[in-house]
Amino acid sequence: MRDLDSGDAQEQSNTSAVVKEREAGKIAFAAFVGTALEWYDYFLFGTAAALVFNRLYFTTLSATAATLAAFATFGVGFVARPVGAVLFGWMGDRMGRRPALLLTVVCIGVATGLIGLLPDYAAIGVAAPLLLALLRLLQGVAVGGEWGGAVTIAVEHAPPEKRGRYAALPQIGSPVGTLLSSGAFSLVLLLPPDQFDSWGWRLPFLAAFPLLLVAVYIRRKVEESPVFEEMEKQEKRSKVPALDVFRKAWGRLLVAIASALLGVGGFYVMTTFAISYGTGTLGLSRGLMVNSTLVAAVAQIAVIIVFGRLAERLGPGRVTMWGGLATAVIAFPVFWLIDTRSPILVVLAITAGVAILSTAYAVSGALLAELFPADLRYSGVALAYNLAGALSGFLPFVATALLDSTGGGSWVASLLFMGIALITAVGGLYGERLRVRDGRSGLSPRARTSAGPVGNVSLRGPHSYVPRAQPWAAGS
Repeated sequence: MRDLDSGDAQEQSNTSAVVKEREAGKIAFAAFVGTALEWYDYFLFGTAAALVFNRLYFTTLSATAATLAAFATFGVGFVARPVGAVLFGWMGDRMGRRPALLLTVVCIGVATGLIGLLPDYAAIGVAAPLLLALLRLLQGVAVGGEWGGAVTIAVEHAPPEKRGRYAALPQIGSPVGTLLSSGAFSLVLLLPPDQFDSWGWRLPFLAAFPLLLVAVYIRRKVEESPVFEEMEKQEKRSKVPALDVFRKAWGRLLVAIASALLGVGGFYVMTTFAISYGTGTLGLSRGLMVNSTLVAAVAQIAVIIVFGRLAERLGPGRVTMWGGLATAVIAFPVFWLIDTRSPILVVLAITAGVAILSTAYAVSGALLAELFPADLRYSGVALAYNLAGALSGFLPFVATALLDSTGGGSWVASLLFMGIALITAVGGLYGERLRVRDGRSGLSPRARTSAGPVGNVSLRGPHSYVPRAQPWAAGS
């Protein structure tokens, strides 16, 4: 078995790049703004799937079947995300982080805006849901390259001892995207129901066009990663990075997928599924459920900031492990509170669920980036995160299907929530042992002993100890 922690890692990814801390905050903020706009586009679909698409695009089906069809279309985006991870990962590891991030934001902005222009089933028949699924596929491909690239460029511009805080900034793009998308839907839900159904729901999607101009402007100002520039000079780039991830770092990929499951799948259980469950099964108002996600998003921002910093002291793997265990503990109580139908308790439940699972999500960027060497980092991070999404993106669909077959008990969603939380806890446990604290270069822990400083940052320092990697996680 070969390992990227072996001496070969030094041959594959030994780069030397100068850290410019004054640039790190600017780059991380630009990554955050672009990511927030992309997540706004992406999250709109989840809310619309629970509130609109089931009624307007799958009108020939029963209520339950229409919701299942809408969630299946929602899940299509997650299936497409690994494709985007391979495509944009290749571009990011071969051509540069910056051009890949420019293209992702254009693709998702155009796809989201076109959804706002798409006629419904009553207008064009079966072509409506087919085109909806096609646009969701394009969204998924674009997002498949977005998060991995944003995290990679933020981490590679950051001093190693401050990676936690800078890697957390792109993570904040998720709750900000939730705030923007849920806020937009909260406003249009104030319209009379007939106006909402006819044109009101389209407005948040059409807003993607002007937001796209903002995102492109911001992305054009982002500087290329110094790590990539150094790899380009030394010709250390992988020819087919996605293939090399599977060949040389498959164990790390599995650990990374496990550690990311909760931040992706758990989030959609507590938002997309919870909205559908509250409105469809419990008879709660759509406004209450959407507004609950707004409160939860504010709490999520605070959690990400705090635990992003804490990860610099404790290690992102440990934070992930404890976040997974804490989420498993509250999985059933959260849905018991939702079942009370009390507006205050419903808001409290969704806020608590999203906040606690976000302890693991807050540090995903830092952990995943330190599981892969520089020449495979964009592809490795993107593949891990989006394969986790592909595996867990259908959880709202699965939970809804099981909910119908079991007579409406929320225990099914609680059990699914607990299961992915425990998997993530295990991923965090092993992820902490496999971290590559490399300064800027992706050097292995073994190579670090003789490499000396990288750029102007010492490879040794507080909290830089990395336990020896487990043999099974080596790769093939």
